[in-house]
Amino acid sequence: MAALTASQAPGTTSARAAAPAEPAAGRGPSVSGDTPYRTELPPLRTARERKAKTSPAGGTLPASMFAAYRRAETRLAHSAPGCRLRWQLLAAIGQVESGQAGGGRVDAEGTTLTPIRGPRLDGVGFALIRDSDGGAYDGDTVYDRAVGPMQFIPSTWAVWGVDGNGDGRADPHNVFDAALAAGRYLCAGGRDLSVPGDLDAAILGYNHSRAYLRTVRAWFAYFLEGHRVVPDAVAAGGARPEPEADRPVRREPSPTPSARPAGDGSGTPSPSPTPSEPRPTHSTRPPNRRRLPWYRSPTPNSPRRRGHAAQHGSAPRQREEPHGRRPLHNRDYRAVMSPLAGRT
Repeated sequence: MAALTASQAPGTTSARAAAPAEPAAGRGPSVSGDTPYRTELPPLRTARERKAKTSPAGGTLPASMFAAYRRAETRLAHSAPGCRLRWQLLAAIGQVESGQAGGGRVDAEGTTLTPIRGPRLDGVGFALIRDSDGGAYDGDTVYDRAVGPMQFIPSTWAVWGVDGNGDGRADPHNVFDAALAAGRYLCAGGRDLSVPGDLDAAILGYNHSRAYLRTVRAWFAYFLEGHRVVPDAVAAGGARPEPEADRPVRREPSPTPSARPAGDGSGTPSPSPTPSEPRPTHSTRPPNRRRLPWYRSPTPNSPRRRGHAAQHGSAPRQREEPHGRRPLHNRDYRAVMSPLAGRT
């Protein structure tokens, strides 16, 4: 976690002169008190993925964390130009110390939604660092704890803490303040972070573990390959409010206005008339066609059938028609219609 480690002995400063008004980065406690850190390494990318233009390079950064690192780099480029601090180094430390503040769980001002605190530095498995802030930053009045997204112990924050977002106070729980303070510490003593030896010394000032150094260097190289900025995380169980313009507007059905009471003095409103269905503009009746008469088939005992059977030996087979009827043939039609021929 970030802050000078508790295993550092007090006293010796860098051989290079410290910048004016900058405290010396000496052998005091480490920035983080050598507290636990995130040990996962960045994903490996194959040579084919490196050559592929469509393969996303580098890691993802929450928007607030990215803004804090870039702002710190810009500020230190003016105040300590010889340091050559890259914002990717701050991103690497922020990744190892707090997982980018838990994925960017910060408010609009850059302050973490919940305090990020390390374990008690009570000498059991960690350095022994007794309370130095009265619990103001870490909530512990007996021992110190590393706090904030860059994991400063309170005694180290008292030396390197700075206001990074212009709100008038230095808060280790604010990503802008913490990123600038971490950059100030890394650049202290006239370090040139483009020199590998100075870079390693600056990282080891955060935590004396060589494994810590390798982990930070791996993430540093990973972010140098590229990055993608993503939205800040949302608090557990909560959701960011939608912009007013993006919220779906629920339209309630407008109430049907009641009719005014009739003038009979009863006070009972007359029901509103039911709209009549629209009438078709054209007639739906089929055209008046003249129906042809139907001729009922003769019964088996009719004279016509008996004569046919006597002549041919059997009655002709008739096609069954609905209800025993069949349409008139031309000959039958003429026989039926002949009495009507003169009526026109």
